[in-house]
Amino acid sequence: MPHRDRGFEQAHFCHVIYFIKSFAARPTNVTASIAHCLAFKMGALAHLPTSTSLLTAYSRAADFSSSWALFDEILYRDVILWNAMITASVENQCFGVAVNLFVELMGEGVGLDSTTLLIVVSASSHMGNLTQGRVLHGISFKTGLLSDSFLCNALIDMYAKCGELSSSECVFGGMEYRDIISWNSMMRGCAYNNYPKKSLWYFKKMAYSSEQADNVSLTCAVSASALLGELSFGQVIHGWGIKLGYKDISHNSFENSLISLYSQCRDIQAAEILFKEMKYKDIVSWNAMLDGLALNQRIWEAFDLLHEMQLLGCVQPDSVTVVIIIPLCAELMLLREGRAVHGLTLRREMGLDFSVTNSLIDMYSKCKDVKRAEHVFKAIPERDLVSWNAMISGYSQNGHSREAQHLFRQLLQSYSQCSLSTLLAILPSCDSSEFLQFGESIHCWQLKLGFANNPLAVNSLMLMYINCGDLVACFSLLQTVSAAADIVCWNTVMAGCTQNGHFWEALKAFNLMRQDPDVCHDSVALFNVISACGNLELLFAGGSLHGLALKTLMESDIRVQNALITMYGRCGEIENARIIFGFSCNRNLCSWNCMISAFSQNKDGRRALELFCHIEFEPNEITIVGILSACTQLGVLRHGKQIHGHVIRSRLQGNSFVSAALEDMYSNCGRLDTAFQIFQSSPERSVAAWNSMISAFGFHSNGGKAIELFHEMRECGTRPTKSTFISLLSACSHSGLVNEGLWYYSNMLELFNVEADTEHHVCMVDMLGRAGRLGEAYEFIRQMPTQPEPGVWGALLSACSYHGDLKMGREVAELLFELEPENVGYYISLSNMYVAAGRWKDAVELRRIIQDKGLKKPAAYSLIDVGMG
Repeated sequence: MPHRDRGFEQAHFCHVIYFIKSFAARPTNVTASIAHCLAFKMGALAHLPTSTSLLTAYSRAADFSSSWALFDEILYRDVILWNAMITASVENQCFGVAVNLFVELMGEGVGLDSTTLLIVVSASSHMGNLTQGRVLHGISFKTGLLSDSFLCNALIDMYAKCGELSSSECVFGGMEYRDIISWNSMMRGCAYNNYPKKSLWYFKKMAYSSEQADNVSLTCAVSASALLGELSFGQVIHGWGIKLGYKDISHNSFENSLISLYSQCRDIQAAEILFKEMKYKDIVSWNAMLDGLALNQRIWEAFDLLHEMQLLGCVQPDSVTVVIIIPLCAELMLLREGRAVHGLTLRREMGLDFSVTNSLIDMYSKCKDVKRAEHVFKAIPERDLVSWNAMISGYSQNGHSREAQHLFRQLLQSYSQCSLSTLLAILPSCDSSEFLQFGESIHCWQLKLGFANNPLAVNSLMLMYINCGDLVACFSLLQTVSAAADIVCWNTVMAGCTQNGHFWEALKAFNLMRQDPDVCHDSVALFNVISACGNLELLFAGGSLHGLALKTLMESDIRVQNALITMYGRCGEIENARIIFGFSCNRNLCSWNCMISAFSQNKDGRRALELFCHIEFEPNEITIVGILSACTQLGVLRHGKQIHGHVIRSRLQGNSFVSAALEDMYSNCGRLDTAFQIFQSSPERSVAAWNSMISAFGFHSNGGKAIELFHEMRECGTRPTKSTFISLLSACSHSGLVNEGLWYYSNMLELFNVEADTEHHVCMVDMLGRAGRLGEAYEFIRQMPTQPEPGVWGALLSACSYHGDLKMGREVAELLFELEPENVGYYISLSNMYVAAGRWKDAVELRRIIQDKGLKKPAAYSLIDVGMG
């Protein structure tokens, strides 16, 4: 019979027991096997203390199969052996096996003790199985073992991790004796369930009891203070911890939590001092400090600290370190640094950690390097749902809509149940009318999954319909959720409409929102609707919104101020824009950019340059584009070259929009050769860069090269836009390539999927008019499917004036006088034609009409560079 007789153990198997205990702290498979052989040779396997020790050794060596085999060979098992086997199952993450063993133990009638229940409750806690935990609680009560404080502590922890904090409190309240672990379990349970205030309440209650706080208690209290932003209370706990002597011990979770507290409360200097004074820094300390620097926007200091961490070598970065650093690279689009961190993950063999690989996919996607994101994604042997979502989102955000949708279909074959994040990742891929049907199918799928009332899902769907041009569906969806629609919902509609050029619809949404008594506009709503007014050049409406901002005390919001500057600039009210800029107390770089752009848009390049000279921030690519536009207007190559030098020093020459602006500037200043050199040296050519270069060749009457560049653009995979065809048709017009221009115009929609609008019609009329084909130009306008805009007739009038066709010119002019009676240019053109034809009487009569109407022609001017600025 097996037994645990101490005397028997000492007499026969003391050497085996001693050998096993000598490596029990850190056993290996080899040492456990040696002990097993020794026990077998001495016949000690039937001795329960020996076999139990061996079983535990195999478990701690992560050789669960050997533990199980040994347990299976023992015929007579007592409760201690059962407990050891159940513990081995929990240690090796085999929680289901632990529960099955417990059921088998109950069936054999061996009897159980509080330790058995404690271990199985721990397994239920890990599994998150609340029902099972409640059964174990019932067994504990029935067997009268609830007097064991260790078992009660395990039940408190189990209920908390299963989301049943009230049950944890019931167990805690019914305990006869509470030790420090009981209080700590309760505090951690509150924190786990996002009740930091309640966690602090238990800490204070414990402080008034006879129980003295330990390292865990102080850490819980500091973490709760950090979540609540209670810096002063956290400092009190900090002082208490020093008084209790926890600052000088090597177990430093308390100090690590203090670093997080000071960082989250924006006292990063205190966090740095604490970190530097720590005698022993573990990986958690380094990670806490890195996270604190990142949280406080001390990005480069975070990279320096990572470098220091690697140089010292005492602690090496882990997956948490990488997951802290990679989002910084993504946020600032630091591709080079991100690739370096990727190399670190490969050297440290972190490739199988989902949190690392998913962060890398997200980083590469946000840095516009979709190919590398694909490589990381494809290298993952077994992808989780987050990996799929990250890659789909990467495709969607970078304009690879078809790839995103293809990957989404693959995902549905692998996962039957997807998440809300999947929905939010795929919807941005529906960014044009051609993807509307796919977007509608996603809408159906969203309803099927039960996300019909989820605010994030509904907002994303409305934005999808706006991007696809189906405003009826968007407003219909808005109407169905109007009872529950909050300000975020309305802002989504207004922002979507404004960003997609549906400015009137944005104003309509704002007016509808104002009729809802339960929703009050915020600064985001004002920003979007003021932007819409600016794009529509609705000065009166924009001024009314300015008054509303003043009335509701939102005029001081920097986003609203910047929107007002832009709106007034677009409406030609440059002085109003300047006043708002001048009175702004908290200007950011965007404010300066808006004001520079306002001067540029109003042809006041000189003041734009003067403002640029006094800028209080480091200029970014938007600043550079705005100021280069001013240089282009002034035609001052000297200033343009200076800005170009700043671009090179700031390493902004790789930005496609900056390159396009430089091309425009050099081209308009007569340096087509330099413009073309910049274009050729650009690492990434955006559609704007292609358009600028095509326009530049056209401007310099080199239409053949413009057409050649257009075909090269298509071969590179860049899709032509409306602006591309405006530049191309203009180039054909300036170079006399009428037949080529007619061909491109005729095939715009069919071959290039670009629908012609007013600007294209103006280019065509101008092209035919320059070639003297006035009759064709006139017929072209008459056959237009829509009512011609005044600009189209204006182009024909200019052509008539150039070729001296008074008859047609007079007919066109009379029509324009009805369409735009206040446009003095039309009167001047017709008057000049009269003069050229020698009809002075008619010319004088027309000049008298101009005077009677009070119309004035803007004065022409020339610029001379005399060292301005």
